[in-house]
Amino acid sequence: MNPLYLTVTDKHIKYSYEDVNDKITIDKVYNINAAKTLGENLDNFKTKLPDFFDVVVILNPIDVELRDTIVSCGNQPIDMGLTMENLLHIPTVGVHDVARLGLKQAASTEIEHAGWHLDYYGSYSGKRQYGQESLQTIGNGYFGLRGSYVEARESDDYYPGTYVAGVFDQLTTNINNRDIVNEDLVNLPNAQFMTFSIDDGDPFNLSPDVIENVYRSLDMRTGVLTITMIISLPNGKRLKVVTKKVADMKNYHNYALQYTVQPLNFSGEMRIFSEIDGSIENSNVERYRSFNGKHIVVDDTKVDGHRALLLAHTKNSHVNIAVGTRIQCPNTNDSELSSNRFQEKIAQSIGFHVVEGRTYTVEKTVSMYTSLETDSSLEFAVNDHSHHKNFADAVANSMRCWQKIWSKVDIELTGDITAQKLVRLNEFHATVSAQEHVNKDLDASVGARGLHGEAYRGHIFWDELFILPYYTMHFPALTKHLLMYRYNRLNAAKEYAEQNGYKGAMYPWQSAMYGDEQSQSLHLNPITNQWDPDNSRKQRHVSLAIAYNIWNYYNMTHDNEFMKQHGLEMLLNIAKLWLSMAEYDPKTKQYSISNVMGPDEFHEGYPNAKESGLKNNAYTNIMTSWLFNTLNRLLESEPDDVVTENFKRADFTEDNLNAMKNIGQDLELEFNSDNILGQFAGYFKLKDIDFDYYRRQYGDISRMDRILKSEGDSPDNYQLAKQADALMALYNLTEKDFMGILDQMGYHIDDPTKFIKDNVNYYLQRTTHGSTLSRIVYSMLALKVNDTDLSWKLFYEALTSDYYDIQGGTTAEGIHLGVMGATLNVVTSYFAGVDFRGDQLVVEPNFPEAWHTISFNLTYHGVRFYFTVSRDAIIVKADHAASIKVVGKQITLNEGEEKTVGY
Repeated sequence: MNPLYLTVTDKHIKYSYEDVNDKITIDKVYNINAAKTLGENLDNFKTKLPDFFDVVVILNPIDVELRDTIVSCGNQPIDMGLTMENLLHIPTVGVHDVARLGLKQAASTEIEHAGWHLDYYGSYSGKRQYGQESLQTIGNGYFGLRGSYVEARESDDYYPGTYVAGVFDQLTTNINNRDIVNEDLVNLPNAQFMTFSIDDGDPFNLSPDVIENVYRSLDMRTGVLTITMIISLPNGKRLKVVTKKVADMKNYHNYALQYTVQPLNFSGEMRIFSEIDGSIENSNVERYRSFNGKHIVVDDTKVDGHRALLLAHTKNSHVNIAVGTRIQCPNTNDSELSSNRFQEKIAQSIGFHVVEGRTYTVEKTVSMYTSLETDSSLEFAVNDHSHHKNFADAVANSMRCWQKIWSKVDIELTGDITAQKLVRLNEFHATVSAQEHVNKDLDASVGARGLHGEAYRGHIFWDELFILPYYTMHFPALTKHLLMYRYNRLNAAKEYAEQNGYKGAMYPWQSAMYGDEQSQSLHLNPITNQWDPDNSRKQRHVSLAIAYNIWNYYNMTHDNEFMKQHGLEMLLNIAKLWLSMAEYDPKTKQYSISNVMGPDEFHEGYPNAKESGLKNNAYTNIMTSWLFNTLNRLLESEPDDVVTENFKRADFTEDNLNAMKNIGQDLELEFNSDNILGQFAGYFKLKDIDFDYYRRQYGDISRMDRILKSEGDSPDNYQLAKQADALMALYNLTEKDFMGILDQMGYHIDDPTKFIKDNVNYYLQRTTHGSTLSRIVYSMLALKVNDTDLSWKLFYEALTSDYYDIQGGTTAEGIHLGVMGATLNVVTSYFAGVDFRGDQLVVEPNFPEAWHTISFNLTYHGVRFYFTVSRDAIIVKADHAASIKVVGKQITLNEGEEKTVGY
């Protein structure tokens, strides 16, 4: 191994290593610049290092039992192990672990730990703490439990939110004499609260001032979140508190807590407090706090010995909720229980005598039921529920489930310790947000922020486009359950279309409980604190995303029954929408689609126009043509009785079919003289914009729409974009299909490679990446023009976007599930190159230089394929006989046979 040795102090970093050529030890010193942040210093330090190290050894860790890589730097303790792993993407170990295990074993142990754990050291506050809570959320598809301290109550620094999939409620707030209605994913009663008191003192109130040391570790392999605190109270008493949380992955109504205290320098009386708090509100998102957030009405509170029960309902959606707890003290025989019931809260506590140095544990099991998935009495359901015997039983149950899940979904990377952790983190949160054995009982889909926070009010967007392929690769039944959420709201989509003068089904941009449009007509600009018009509901392409998801599911599974009963009916109704929106222009002899917005989102209309909406958005028109083509092929392959039945249910006629064939090849697009595809009609008439000027003025220009509006200007005046738009269809479609559609529409491209390169470069210069999804789409587009450096840069920014919270605190409001799914797709479908969009798997890797191997498996046409891809070889195995195309070669696999193909 090639180690880098570090000695870190407040003023400098001493480092040494062995020169690989001369075999001599090099000793150097980096002086820390006090005028710069520690992050800036470390970034500069990195530039001084050679690139051949594969492990870092910390020579002077301070005496902290939590971790062997904690040092004092910048007058504060930091975990240099986490810091260096994020900086160099290689394992970092402490000298004591090296002495105990040897360098090789210590490094191997750390690689294993870092790849499966999301760790934080130290106390944080504000949005940074909120963001870490989002990323350490545990759950099981039914609920999400934010990774807050259990001692925390809602404040600007902590937010112990609890969300159950599908539980929404509408409230009205009067602002400036205007009634504004919002439908929110409801923050449910907080049952994870626990704290302590000593010698009849006041209950401990969480504060950074008294936290001497704290380490929080999410074990993604088992789903257990562990928070270890060393607390120094003002009276001089010190104690260690270890909290563990786990969500039951099988009995999905349950989660369990273990609260362990160890007095370090005292003996006396202690009391552990537990609550179910129904007085909570929705207040996770600061800009929403001016709206009414009190969704929960508590109906009753009950106590029966160690059990407590809170019954409640949501104010307007009338979802009944039951939250039950059971507390026990397994290693203390002489504990004393007390209980108090309040109007909106139940408080219980267990008291016992403690002796210095010994540990004492209180365990708490929580179960939650709602009337959405439970037909029987909720009180009966909670009381009849089979609670875990103890916390260890809950963990064992969770571990068994996670083991099965990871055997299907795990993407194993070598060569990059940070990427491995974050890829698994994305898979973990995809599982927290939805799970097949849970969603079969729910009428819910996945929100853009998962079950992790309240941004976007928990609504379901087109982000399904980016996460459903991941589910389909591993748990196709889950995708079907999520698509049923859309089918169950087909009538609402028809009504929405009719209200807007269209036919067919127009799905809303933001959907919640009922499938009606939940996009606001006003949007708060945080720069000006003013309300601006919001026309985002005109992003009608959400219906195309649903159509794409239906087709992609069917193409990967050949689930004919789903297509017969549900999928085809949705596709026909969505096609009818676009037929009714297309208008024939006798001058151009082509069809146009107007009054829409594209994925860009910055452009809501034309400069100085009285009405909002755009004409002939490229992405919308191309995907509409794709839909018509796909539906035509599908109808030709389906049995006549299936087609007839679905035509009847969708009120789809032969005239519609003929119109679909005509319109699909005559939708109008716009190109300039350099063969650049216009984002929409009139795009090239807009002004260019000087991004450098705005960077000097504002620094971060990702949300140029807000900046321009704050100056009395409008993004409608300029050629700029928040995210990929004109080229977005190239993310969905193969290059062959994309070019075929353009050709069919009358726009023949002589040199596809040059066309893509010119267009990618053109739009990159005009895109601010105001959405993290933009980076991942352009990462893929950059691969198409062989710009591997740009692709890697954009991919890594997307991969780390929630981890580093690069959008100024938005992770505090929930994870970005769409970009998490999209990064997983880029790893398997573009870097490893396994493309599942055709009638067979096609493998064409674009392997990153920084990685050594990518190993994963997926299900396609009922066959489980196992891949290991490296820079020069592809190893593939299948559990049934199959045929795939690998780097242009047709490969036949027998059941269980492994083949290696070089490239």
